[in-house]
Amino acid sequence: MHFKGSVQLLLIIIDHTNKEDGILDDMTLKERFVRSIKREEVDKVPVCSVTQTGTADLMELSGACWPQANYDPVQMATLAIAGREIAGLEAVRYPFCTTVIAETLGCAIAEGSFDTQPYQLDFPCKKTDDVNKISIPEELLESRRISLMLEATDIIKQRISDDVPLIAGMIGPAATAFYLAGANNYLRWCITDPDTLIELMNIGEAVCAEYANALYDHGADAVIVIDSEAGPDLFPPPLFESMVLPVYQSLTSKMKGLKLLHMCGDATAILEPLAESGFQGLSIEEKVDVAYASQLIGDRICLIGNVSPAETLLYKSRDVIRKEAKQCIEDGIGILAPGCGIAPRTPLEHLQAFVAARDEYYQEKRSL
Repeated sequence: MHFKGSVQLLLIIIDHTNKEDGILDDMTLKERFVRSIKREEVDKVPVCSVTQTGTADLMELSGACWPQANYDPVQMATLAIAGREIAGLEAVRYPFCTTVIAETLGCAIAEGSFDTQPYQLDFPCKKTDDVNKISIPEELLESRRISLMLEATDIIKQRISDDVPLIAGMIGPAATAFYLAGANNYLRWCITDPDTLIELMNIGEAVCAEYANALYDHGADAVIVIDSEAGPDLFPPPLFESMVLPVYQSLTSKMKGLKLLHMCGDATAILEPLAESGFQGLSIEEKVDVAYASQLIGDRICLIGNVSPAETLLYKSRDVIRKEAKQCIEDGIGILAPGCGIAPRTPLEHLQAFVAARDEYYQEKRSL
């Protein structure tokens, strides 16, 4: 018994020493990612992008280019994997646009070009009565854009290691309502016709739930819901808890895998309710102060972000990129990532410097 107790004590000491040295049993990328989302201890924070990863450099090096990579599952898989294999990001993230659900529900979408994403041309709900005409396709998972996404998921899973996390993106309930109603109607109806807007959000919630669970079934480890249209930059914060939060809680209760949310703009005013939304991870833009958000809600949700893709990653020097990335970790970020989608013209060496900054941070800490 004495010998057994001594061994257990030795193991505890070794385990404590390893943790102090930043070592946690050779975690795989997926283990580190999953543990971070669940706010469990890791050797170092993951560094990846939970938002769009297609860049001109990666297109040229991989041979998979927009607009084809938005519509061809093989090219989509190839370009998504390039973010991991060439840029070094510690996850594979796809697709590269936010138009899959919108087009499926009747929005007119232009396919974009080599360095522009697909974008909306027209929307079906010109007036409130048009909302009654919106319906979810009976064979939703067999619709063109969604079935393409599921096929791309299968291809990616066949081509990457099981140790690499796979992140699928889709728009959320508020963004769906925004696409269907158009910007002007969306902004007006949240005040004049909130029930109409909630009806559109509920349609979005139902589509997101079914679509997300199909992605999990095909092998996605996490689904990130892009729903910036519910953020304070567009949606009145006083209405968030009554109109949007219940829709989020309904959606997250149905999602079978890791569930993340991305919110562009300054989401500071709604951080508290977002922590109660049921999402396990929250991707925030650089307008949100990481240190403040970490102190406020970091014990309830994994914070993801938030180096600026448009200013820092695209235009700043590699030294500045490394400095800002390290500061994010210091301030308490749970997963180091760009604050929004990576700009298509972001130089590859900037992404590589971003990834390298994470390891440099821990090396510098150990040397102190």
